[in-house]
Amino acid sequence: MLREAIGAAGGFLPFAQWMDRALYAPGLGYYAAGAQKFGASGDFVTAPEMTPLFAQSLAADIEAILAVSGAREIVEWGAGSGRLAQDLLAALDRRGAKVARYAIVETSPQLRERQRARLAGDRRVTWLDAPPAQARGAILMNEVLDAIAPAFVARVDGEWRERGVALRGDRFAWAERPLADGALLAAAASRFPPMIDYASEINLAAEALVEQCATSLVDGAMLVIDYGFARAEYYHPQRNEGTLMAHYRHRATTDVFVWPGLADITAHVDFTAVADAAGRAGVHVAGFTSQAAYLLSAGILDRLLDVGEPGSPAFIRESAALQKLTSPAEMGELFKVIALTRSDGIAWRGFAMGDKAHTL
Repeated sequence: MLREAIGAAGGFLPFAQWMDRALYAPGLGYYAAGAQKFGASGDFVTAPEMTPLFAQSLAADIEAILAVSGAREIVEWGAGSGRLAQDLLAALDRRGAKVARYAIVETSPQLRERQRARLAGDRRVTWLDAPPAQARGAILMNEVLDAIAPAFVARVDGEWRERGVALRGDRFAWAERPLADGALLAAAASRFPPMIDYASEINLAAEALVEQCATSLVDGAMLVIDYGFARAEYYHPQRNEGTLMAHYRHRATTDVFVWPGLADITAHVDFTAVADAAGRAGVHVAGFTSQAAYLLSAGILDRLLDVGEPGSPAFIRESAALQKLTSPAEMGELFKVIALTRSDGIAWRGFAMGDKAHTL
């Protein structure tokens, strides 16, 4: 199918179109086929899959959003296996926070069925075929933006080029052509470091999604969690070949052309672009920090103490997960949390320890 798409496009398929098909083509793409994606038997492990402590740590801020907005609705984009929804609802119930509806926007039929199986019986959970026109309460995105296909742009000897995919024999290979898209050119020119040859992603589609969600937000706030950087670090001169990665069976490679349809393909998130997109919709940044700082501020260590006695099997298991979530060598610093709010007066807990919004 990908070879046919390249042929139909005249031998050059823009990378965003190639990646989008590799991930989402009906019945064939990575997120549209039936292979196990999450957990030890899948290709990667997300934070909610590792421990319920993650959702429990988010619960205080989600409760605060619902309280200030006066709404009792949560909208989660790309809910994965449904584990975050399950654990978050349970944590909010224990806190006495009333949730009237938990709406999931999910494009993958296979993942939607897994979510239905996990969340069966909870009548608050619904699935949406399209984004809501209006949202009141909390919007949650955990590892969503990294899976939106970006354009790939290069500046070579002062000339702007668009990178795409061509065929070399029966194999996929990078190809280039002059960059004709004015919006991509303007974005790259303002973000790339000056003067030097440089190549990286520009994800206008992810930015458009953030702006769309922010526009729909009548009252409340968005919480976005993903791996990435503020712009100065994202487009650092030494990061001159972008951030694209493929993940297969817990192995990562920069060769994104291996195992199309079987491997996840991702790019890191430009959190400055996320903040700017929300700002265009009149939604402002309430906080930005590393996942480690956020979880520790939100009380994840207190949640750990509730698990059991130190030295017990449950305590040891959850301690290992907490270490992976917060260690700078694991997920603690690479993953970031940004809060985008339309409502004032939210008592955020997660940004008490080192808000880095000034770096955006």
